[in-house]
Amino acid sequence: MKKKFPAIFLPFFLLDFLTKYYTYHFIPKMSYSKPEFPYGGIKVFQKLFGGIDFSIVHVENLGAAWGIFSAYSEYLLWARLAIIGILFIYLVFFIKETKKQIPIIMIITGAAGNILDFPLYGHVIDMMYFKFWDFSYPIFNVADCMITCGIFLLFFLSLTQKKTHVSQERIS
Repeated sequence: MKKKFPAIFLPFFLLDFLTKYYTYHFIPKMSYSKPEFPYGGIKVFQKLFGGIDFSIVHVENLGAAWGIFSAYSEYLLWARLAIIGILFIYLVFFIKETKKQIPIIMIITGAAGNILDFPLYGHVIDMMYFKFWDFSYPIFNVADCMITCGIFLLFFLSLTQKKTHVSQERIS
């Protein structure tokens, strides 16, 4: 675990930090007053497969995922710190299998990246904007991707672990 944690944490934490730094300093805040895609951001692609748009925009997020609980940003900060602490303790003392350590490290990395934004910017910086035909997906960042991927990996591992457990019961 001593080698895995920095090997996963540092590159993704740095990637998250650099994308947010660049967005904050070089991309104007997203504006719907500019009525056309990419709304003041940088167009990456448009009309992919007939309707998928992607741009890099600058959005300030005071809340959690998709801006929920934005009126409680101080409480969210403490909740995030507590979650990171609990996950880190769980990682160090209870998880021994590498395949289970990796998703927890991913979640910790994403949470730490979003926490760092508050002292640096006063809010979380989000920048990845997808539009699927006429549906605008909530804007997110690299840290959010890490958290989401970590959760999906944990879910996938729990499904495969149950199948293995059931298979062993049938054998005996």
